[in-house]
Amino acid sequence: MNRFVFYLILCCTFSAFTTMAQDKPPYELFDAEGKSVKYRKLLKEAQEADIIFFGELHNNPIAHWLELELAQGLHEAAAGKLVLGAEMFEADNQLQLTEFLDDKMNAKTFEEDARLWKNYKTDYKPLVEYAKAQGLPFIATNVPRRYASLVYKEGFEGLEKLSDEAHRYLPPLPVPYDAELPCYKSMMDMMSGHGGPPNENFPKAQAIKDATMAHFISQNWQKGQTFLHFNGSYHSENHEGILWYLKQNRPEAKMLTIMVVEQADISKLEDENKGKADFVIVVTEQMTKTY
Repeated sequence: MNRFVFYLILCCTFSAFTTMAQDKPPYELFDAEGKSVKYRKLLKEAQEADIIFFGELHNNPIAHWLELELAQGLHEAAAGKLVLGAEMFEADNQLQLTEFLDDKMNAKTFEEDARLWKNYKTDYKPLVEYAKAQGLPFIATNVPRRYASLVYKEGFEGLEKLSDEAHRYLPPLPVPYDAELPCYKSMMDMMSGHGGPPNENFPKAQAIKDATMAHFISQNWQKGQTFLHFNGSYHSENHEGILWYLKQNRPEAKMLTIMVVEQADISKLEDENKGKADFVIVVTEQMTKTY
């Protein structure tokens, strides 16, 4: 081999390895089996789904950036067919959210009147502003927190005592519930591990959130649309939670799940995180938090 060519190859190889060593990627993307995939694959499969669940870590900035990127990509691919929805907005704040989107309420009034999460301005306002700019529906799917608290204290029976007006913000009663579903059973196991008798209403308070979100997703999705829903990862992990309820009402809907996890090493998906979602976004544990 020509000596010049040899040294050129050697220099290029060294340069490539040096670049890789200096790279600090903030995240890696994997499929359910742990195979590394590109973002374009996630976007392509999301375009083919009816309902997408983006299971976030609430204080992770990479998750929030990718949520906005995915919303933009889906809207560009199918303008006029995208609906957004989120756990972070409670059903009885739908009027304020809709009036803000429709320019019937200014941002200051909206942010004062609606019960917004403390990280709204950094993490969710960009999504709402994007929906407003593009004329996209944005659905407040979560149960009003006072009703989740009521379930924690009195069980599902407490909901039966509420007024017809209150029932507008709830799924149809009685709420189906499977205490053996792993996502709820693990909550009871976790309580047992902390000592003292576990409160059997603890996972029910989670279930009423899941059931309510499923209800309002179902009510606001139509065949031919794409519904992109933002929620904490636990609400859609292992295709349980919201999906368990939604499958009972919308078995025809093709659902796709995305989950964000943190790992010390993001170069491979740890075994404990495999199979938890159709796509897993692995973020370095050193990533800064939004709160």
